[in-house]
Amino acid sequence: MWKYVKRYLHFAVLAALFMLGEVSMDLIQPGLMRRIVDEGVLGMNNNGTGDLHLILVLGFTMIGLVILGGFSGSMNNVFVHMTGQNVGNEIRKDCFRKIMTFSFPQMDRFGTGSLVTRVTNDITQVQNFVAQFVRGMIRTSMLIVGSIFFMFRLNHEFGMIVLCALPFILGCMLVCLVRANPLLTRLQTQLDAVNDILQEDVSGIRMIKACVREIYEKLRFGKANDGLVRTQLRVLIIFAFMNPAMNALMYIVVVILLLTGSYQVGENMTTPGTIMAAITYMTQLLNAILMLVMLFQTITKGIASWKRVKEVLATEPELKDGDFDGEMEACGKIEFRDVSFAFPGTEQMVLNHIHLVIHPGETVAIMGATGCGKTALVSLIPRFYDAVDGTVLVDDVDVRSYTQKELREKIAVSLQKSELFSVSIRENISWGAPEASDEAVCEAAKIAQADDFIRKTSNGYDTFVAEQGTSLSGGQKQRISISRAVLKPASILIFDDATSALDLKTEADLYAALDEARPGVTKIIVAQRIASVRRADRIVVLDNGSVEACGTHDELLRTCKTYQDIYHSQIGNEGEIYE
Repeated sequence: MWKYVKRYLHFAVLAALFMLGEVSMDLIQPGLMRRIVDEGVLGMNNNGTGDLHLILVLGFTMIGLVILGGFSGSMNNVFVHMTGQNVGNEIRKDCFRKIMTFSFPQMDRFGTGSLVTRVTNDITQVQNFVAQFVRGMIRTSMLIVGSIFFMFRLNHEFGMIVLCALPFILGCMLVCLVRANPLLTRLQTQLDAVNDILQEDVSGIRMIKACVREIYEKLRFGKANDGLVRTQLRVLIIFAFMNPAMNALMYIVVVILLLTGSYQVGENMTTPGTIMAAITYMTQLLNAILMLVMLFQTITKGIASWKRVKEVLATEPELKDGDFDGEMEACGKIEFRDVSFAFPGTEQMVLNHIHLVIHPGETVAIMGATGCGKTALVSLIPRFYDAVDGTVLVDDVDVRSYTQKELREKIAVSLQKSELFSVSIRENISWGAPEASDEAVCEAAKIAQADDFIRKTSNGYDTFVAEQGTSLSGGQKQRISISRAVLKPASILIFDDATSALDLKTEADLYAALDEARPGVTKIIVAQRIASVRRADRIVVLDNGSVEACGTHDELLRTCKTYQDIYHSQIGNEGEIYE
């Protein structure tokens, strides 16, 4: 954490200096009050005659010190907040940058809800910890040490009473903090679980309603939230018992001071003003101890949260950039050399010994039964995952030799699940090419058969898209997603079942417009429908993670049993397409 704090150390130092000024003013006040009582009111140094002049001088001095202390406290707050907020801002930005480098398996291991909690709640706890440490640790330590020191200066017996009571007070505090510490760590984990359920249910609310599962989800969320509340209550109960116990100890000490002081006044060993000053110092010490309790709560929460944040910051990306910076002779060529793949955390191979070459400008379709590895195969090209064995090459260069940025700039991807952002339609289309002109955006939309419906929306291309694209139909979202892929200046275009929500005519018009507008782009089409792939240059049929056959539509109809089965299962509903 120090590397973040040291960037704003100048603010922390200024905050500490102003805090020294504020606490100094607080510690001077009881001594002045003692003089007002003993010398100004009781006149103990003047044969019992009060001194109004001394009262006025010391009174105005105290007012001036209060004003100075108030100014110092205000400035301390300013610089404390500047330190804490800036440190939190830097940590939050670094966490987000780190998350952006994570591979899909790393994202899955952390979980979306957990990452949201760490970047929001945990970092807030850390910045509170920094702010309270800068402010609270100086104030409490100075008040505790200063109060005990001035107590000894006033009266050695008073100082010894407080010093003997201090271990009991601190021991009570430490016992409670030791019991609360593991609960605070559990609390953050349970908050992750609540956020996970909330994120899942909000994003999947349509399916929940369609399946009439509202009651089940309410119970699931309630169970997770009840666990969170129970842990929170246990923490609160611990501190609820601690504060009265410490208050009781402190007031017992005050009573002992009063008894001792009354005896000493009777024996002319001390003065009423000294007792008043001692009680004031004792009150300051009590406030400092209570503040220390709150400070340790914040520190305990902050340390627990920092461990979780640090886990994100310390996680190294699994996908390392290569250092290739040479020239590529090919443009849009893809090759799979004996590629095998299994998803991280599993041992079952999804792809087995794939050999496949896709030439520049070629349109290749990939078909097969559900779960045969189609999406896994195309995910290896932009290096969303790395192959377990074998090599994937783009333009005759191993994808692991590229930087991820350079590799992915060559590839445009459109997925079955269209990821749209809460910005305008224009911004969604130009997401992969932010400098594209309005004309280019419109042209890409026309190719994707999206221009007509976009112009009919309330504000055309400037229409705002609701979160997750809920303001659009499935086919509209897919066409906007396809427009984004088409607009991106890439030499490889991957459609992973990206037209599943389109009707056959719209899909046919799209591919015809795409072939005419982007003839030199290598196109890979993952699809389930014969109508989507029959005009491809080649069709690759996968079966259980292996290439069963590769050829044109007519060739596969003659030679591939799996392709024939797919064809005959669909021809009843789509026979007119094949005529």
